[in-house]
Amino acid sequence: MDYSKMGAPKAHKGVPKHKPKGGERNAQQAGRASKEELLARMKKAAEARKAD
Repeated sequence: MDYSKMGAPKAHKGVPKHKPKGGERNAQQAGRASKEELLARMKKAAEARKAD
């Protein structure tokens, strides 16, 4: 019996499973500010402009 023909196919050799270290990251992992942080920063900037 040839067990190599059963189950899921083998992955291609030479194709990395993960992104390389130091490569591009997802937008969620790239240090992007959350919506609340962004709004707080915008309000702070607006207040600073009013004061000037």
